[in-house]
Amino acid sequence: MKVDQLDYQRLNDYLATAAPQVGQIQSYEKFSGGQSNPTFLLKTTAGQFVLRRQPPGKLLKSAHAVDREFTVMQALQSTDVPVPRMEHLCNNQEVLGGLFFIMEFMPGRIYWKAALPEIDSPAVRSTMYDAMNHTLASLHNVNIEQAGLQHYGKPGNYFARQSERWTQQYRASETQHIRAMESLIDYLNQNMPADDGQVALVHGDFRLDNMMFNPGASPDTVIAVLDWELSTLGHPFADLAYQCMQLRLPANLPQAPGLGGLDRTALGIPDEQTYIRSYCQRRGIAGIDNWPFYLAFSFFRLAAILQGVVKRGMDGNASSDQAGSMGAMVGPLAEMAMQVVKQGEKA
Repeated sequence: MKVDQLDYQRLNDYLATAAPQVGQIQSYEKFSGGQSNPTFLLKTTAGQFVLRRQPPGKLLKSAHAVDREFTVMQALQSTDVPVPRMEHLCNNQEVLGGLFFIMEFMPGRIYWKAALPEIDSPAVRSTMYDAMNHTLASLHNVNIEQAGLQHYGKPGNYFARQSERWTQQYRASETQHIRAMESLIDYLNQNMPADDGQVALVHGDFRLDNMMFNPGASPDTVIAVLDWELSTLGHPFADLAYQCMQLRLPANLPQAPGLGGLDRTALGIPDEQTYIRSYCQRRGIAGIDNWPFYLAFSFFRLAAILQGVVKRGMDGNASSDQAGSMGAMVGPLAEMAMQVVKQGEKA
């Protein structure tokens, strides 16, 4: 079955007994965003819902973990972290050829560009970035045991384990030799900071376009955090550095435009140091050491993720037709990481 198709007649047979509250599917359409797990809007006899499934074809080990997405969003229902209501998880791969889950459809707005060109008010942009900052701090302040997520990952040595994991993922999907990636991998291995004992629930892909804002005229509230595939127990600075890394990306990147080269003051968007200070204040911490390493790691992991998209595109299993163009970003991302290292910036 193609990546943009569902066997909804077979799915309806399954839902009739497994999740009758969802109703029977009358029509569906695939959302255009998303590179990893195909996501569909379902229109059913009971209303509108969202289905998120694994892509067809052979999958890399531990990738496309839609079951983990379901688990963590279900666990966060009673916390300060906004997430959609979960309806059903299907572990039977025979129904659609892979795992999938169904959640509520939330009418909201998703913004794809860090500069928020759709917003004409610097004050509103500032409020939106502050809302993201508040949401990130709330996530990292979640009591893991109270949420029932104490077994959701391995605590300790997060960056060492993640560096090894993403190096393996990169090697498994490598299509060409990229010198900058090799230099970046060497840097991470040789400059791994000592484990400081911090453990939090981390999103793994915390960025503007994985958040849904309220749909009103002043979209100043995050109503849902989406795309939890990479979430785990880990180090909170990984999420913070990942978002700041995204804001450093050039504004003219076709797939992931950042704020590089733009006048943040005129836009009403806080600079990196201000954003970090707000986060630290909300979490009650003094500051962050080893900031260049955390940023470099974020660039590396994004490059490894995009390389996986490239490989799936070559194999015909990517979730969109943009996979090929992403291959050109892998090397530049690694080069940007090494530039951050050379600058030796510190938060």
